[in-house]
Amino acid sequence: MNILIVLTYYNPYKSGLTIYAERQAQALAALGHDVTVLTSQFDPDLPLNELAQGVNIIRLPIAFRLSKGVIMPGIFSTAWKLIGESDLVNLHLPQGDAALVGILAKIRNKLLVSTYHCDIKMPAGLINKLAGWGAVLSNHISASLSDALVQNTRDFSENSKFLKRYLNKVTVIQPPIVVVPVSEEEIAQFVEKFEIDSSRKIIGMVARLASEKGVEYLVDAVPEVLMHVDNAQVIFVGNYQNVIGEQAYKAKILPMIENLGERWKFLGIISETEKAAFFQLCDVLVLPSINSTESFGMVQVEGMTCGTPVVATDLPGVRQPVLSSGMGKIVPVKDSHALAEGILDVLNSSDRYDGEKLTALKEHFSPETVAKEYQTLYQELMRSDG
Repeated sequence: MNILIVLTYYNPYKSGLTIYAERQAQALAALGHDVTVLTSQFDPDLPLNELAQGVNIIRLPIAFRLSKGVIMPGIFSTAWKLIGESDLVNLHLPQGDAALVGILAKIRNKLLVSTYHCDIKMPAGLINKLAGWGAVLSNHISASLSDALVQNTRDFSENSKFLKRYLNKVTVIQPPIVVVPVSEEEIAQFVEKFEIDSSRKIIGMVARLASEKGVEYLVDAVPEVLMHVDNAQVIFVGNYQNVIGEQAYKAKILPMIENLGERWKFLGIISETEKAAFFQLCDVLVLPSINSTESFGMVQVEGMTCGTPVVATDLPGVRQPVLSSGMGKIVPVKDSHALAEGILDVLNSSDRYDGEKLTALKEHFSPETVAKEYQTLYQELMRSDG
């Protein structure tokens, strides 16, 4: 099967959406499909064409940015050609170009599947609001044209203002999640490289420094945690310096974090092996997201597969990994006190998990399992279309 996957950002850009798409593409290629990814050359140093892990990546130059989106003048002609060579087109939403690609797919009589990751919440400002309105309209057009929509959970789908009107098209496929194996030596190297004090109680967070992640609620929770666990430290992994569209949030949040001094440590973007070592060292992983731009939180399952319990907010979709596994606590959204209590409950229990539960989690969320579910969906659509 020739599969065309289209999305605005792809590796090396890091977000839940791009990580999902990369794992999906590579796992489909491993099953023997011809997979092409059409995306933006968001960094001019990136190659326009690249073959990575069996996936053909085609990047289009950017004329200019519009809030978090991009304008790529070459998308019409390139998408037209690639769609014609494909059996099926898989869009990843939200995406500003989704409507154009969806219309071209239907003109060329191709099956269209849209993977819907999350709702859109734009920062303040007229340009951002206009860009958000345009993206939502584009997503509605592509969803209307789609033969199927994929989402991580029924919970999120039924509570999403966007997806509610398309529930008859929704297929639930949970996201591809993998954590590389890590040795004791690699953990020791990680501790040395980043000067981690492993005698501390480590509260981990893995995210972009973005407004929807609710970082300020963790910042506000830290003093209450320290009243009871005085050796606790937050270690934040992920891009915190140059997150597209989040400059104002960065300016707001960094002074708050600086007040915590050495109780908060930024590591930045780290390798997959280093991230696996990080999960092994965490006493608790925190996901304090605040709105429906977070629909699942793959990182919490990554932590769980390493035996690390999670404190997550009570958002549709986001609450499901903890509820289904029992590995952690669910707390109300935007509630620093409840977040602190949840963290303390986990820290005081000292529970870690191993054995059959972790094996089952890894198998359920493996990229191979997810790719096979996509493959089944694609084949069913092709049979009904034929």
